[in-house]
Amino acid sequence: MTLPRVTLPRVVARGLQTTPFRHVAPAPHATPQTETSSEPVGSVTQVSGRARARTLPRAPGMTTLTDYQAARPARPKLALVQALAFRPRDRERTGRRLLNFVVAAVGLVLTFPLMLLIAALIKLTSRGPVWFAQTRVGLDRRALSNAGGNTRRHTDQGGQPFTMYKFRTMRPAGARDPQTWAAPDDERVTPVGRVLRKLRLDELPQLFNVLMGDMNVVGPRPEQPTIFVYLREQIEGYQRRQRVRPGITGWAQVNQGYDTTVGDVRRKVGYDLEYIRRQSVFEDLRIMLRTAPVMLLRRGGW
Repeated sequence: MTLPRVTLPRVVARGLQTTPFRHVAPAPHATPQTETSSEPVGSVTQVSGRARARTLPRAPGMTTLTDYQAARPARPKLALVQALAFRPRDRERTGRRLLNFVVAAVGLVLTFPLMLLIAALIKLTSRGPVWFAQTRVGLDRRALSNAGGNTRRHTDQGGQPFTMYKFRTMRPAGARDPQTWAAPDDERVTPVGRVLRKLRLDELPQLFNVLMGDMNVVGPRPEQPTIFVYLREQIEGYQRRQRVRPGITGWAQVNQGYDTTVGDVRRKVGYDLEYIRRQSVFEDLRIMLRTAPVMLLRRGGW
């Protein structure tokens, strides 16, 4: 018996067609390849009739990207202000500062009646104020390596300016008068002022500067800003005097009188630097004791 021939639609026939041979995987009984195979990296391994891409071998000690944590290198600490190797030496020990404060306080108490008498004499014999206030160059608190300052931003005055007080011994000067030294026969000096300058009594109000911390009883004499700039250019090492607080009296004042020339200042700078090298509480006491004969015997005053 012959069966009739059945013609299927073309769509159904295509669905029944088998996969071409080139796309058919090997038989299921094919031996699977292990990770230790000697096949080249990147080959295709046939496992259970299904193609699987071979991955890179995982060596001992390797880690995945998820396990990897990059070690941050130690970043150097960056400071805005670097520490300087040489800073101004702390010459104001507690003992020295306490000595200057006590001496200034006791001196004000003992000389207060005398200061009232001097103030009355100045007021009665000449016109003008009793006090004479003037800007002077004080302690230079900067580090030694930056002692020059930044001249592009400001004028280097050599130290911290402060207002120094004295009894007025001259006629009031005009606001535009230049800063100059006083001469022995200066016409600006008043009769009472001449006596005060000989006895060095015009310096008594500077005891207030000591209490305020601008000065010490013993130290280099402070100078006016304009004269300071001039002397700094003329005398080598002149600005080193500003490494300590200025004083009412000092080793230079005990050994020499008022300044009249650059040569006088040069000699005084030598005395001041000598004092700075050996300053101590006992040195200050010795200079204070030697100041009394200078005042009473009128040595160096005019």
